[in-house]
Amino acid sequence: MMCLPNFLSFRPIQVFVLMTFIFLLGSLMSSAHPMPNSIVLLDIHSSSVNAELQLPLSELELAFGHKVNENSEKLVERLGKDLRTYILSHVLVRSKDGAPWHIEIINLKVEPIQKSESGPYKELTVQLVMTPALNESTREFTFGYDVIIHQVVSHFALVSIRNDWERGLSSGHPAEIGVIRLDVVNNVIPPLEVNLSQGSTWTGFANMVNLGIDHIYEGNDHLLFLLVLLLPAPLMVSAGIWKGFAGVKSSLMKILKIVSAFTVGHSVTLLIGTLGWIHFPEKPIEVLIGISILISAIHALKPIFPGKELFIAGGFGLVHGMAFASTLVNLHLETTRLILSILGFNIGIELMQLFVIAITLPWLIVLAYNNFYRLVRVFGAAIAAIAAVAWIAERISEKPNMVTVWIARGADYAQWLILLLALLSTISFFVIRNRRAIKQS
Repeated sequence: MMCLPNFLSFRPIQVFVLMTFIFLLGSLMSSAHPMPNSIVLLDIHSSSVNAELQLPLSELELAFGHKVNENSEKLVERLGKDLRTYILSHVLVRSKDGAPWHIEIINLKVEPIQKSESGPYKELTVQLVMTPALNESTREFTFGYDVIIHQVVSHFALVSIRNDWERGLSSGHPAEIGVIRLDVVNNVIPPLEVNLSQGSTWTGFANMVNLGIDHIYEGNDHLLFLLVLLLPAPLMVSAGIWKGFAGVKSSLMKILKIVSAFTVGHSVTLLIGTLGWIHFPEKPIEVLIGISILISAIHALKPIFPGKELFIAGGFGLVHGMAFASTLVNLHLETTRLILSILGFNIGIELMQLFVIAITLPWLIVLAYNNFYRLVRVFGAAIAAIAAVAWIAERISEKPNMVTVWIARGADYAQWLILLLALLSTISFFVIRNRRAIKQS
């Protein structure tokens, strides 16, 4: 009978050799390239379900039987027809009563996912539209899928819901609903039963409001543009330069008009772009947003369009609305849901803008009573100008630079800047009050 070794009786050198071997083995295992799996992302609509398949080329080649990794840049051109036939023969969707759905491939594309020592790891991205019979539900169906899995038994597919308007799911937060893999006991690949809980119009609308809030909260450029607009709002213009405090009522009315003009501007292009009436190219828009921040920063330093802020804010609002539109266009919603989404998304944007104004403008008004505000305004405008130039350079070159990296990191500490602004305003308030007390005495 074989006895297990007693590790307590090992000499120190033996223990050291054994631990070294275990360490090296673990290192080799951790450095080995993991077996890539497939990803299936589902977008649930009222009359159809869109699917995106992300298939690793290395695994696809084993199952497909053709050299897909060779000259992969022209894979679709070389083998597109065969790939379509192969994929369609391994995807079968049925309604709960067993009726098959119509499946159509609308796009094939090879994309590099990550770089390694052996070269880029590439995937074939497949876009499908899966349509049930008339009046059949898109929320309950059987998803039969064995692409790659039918030949590569260790392979599996992670299936997630990427977009489901009624349940408040959007592209940034996919929800995994299952894994499709070989059942080794029965030697079958069971289909995935999809049975989604019924959502509601209110849930979808509320999610769009949250999406609008997040878009401003996470959009450093949109936030900075709004803050730069606020900087000169409490001030008067005299002889081509910013002068003293214009008064509380005047400051509030001025910022109200500017924000309203900006809202009207971005609402117009958000509506036009989302409804597909005009297509806005992404790169020029992103560059224009950087330019809008730069011009606004220069205006905060020295008034270059005094009295015309209303029109400038409206014009820049048109530009920012073009960028907002791309968020909703990518959701591919039906008309009714799209209109509700535009309304909800816009409400979210306005709520976030009003929140930023509410926590910033009062402190700026207090500071504007004091000459110290000039330093705050100049410093803030200079930082905004540097950031704008960095963003413009990044968006033209399509490469991040040191400044944009710092901005992305510093955005996590924005709340501390507001706290610092509040502290400076409080100190300024007491300094002014003490000065008045001294004068009166």
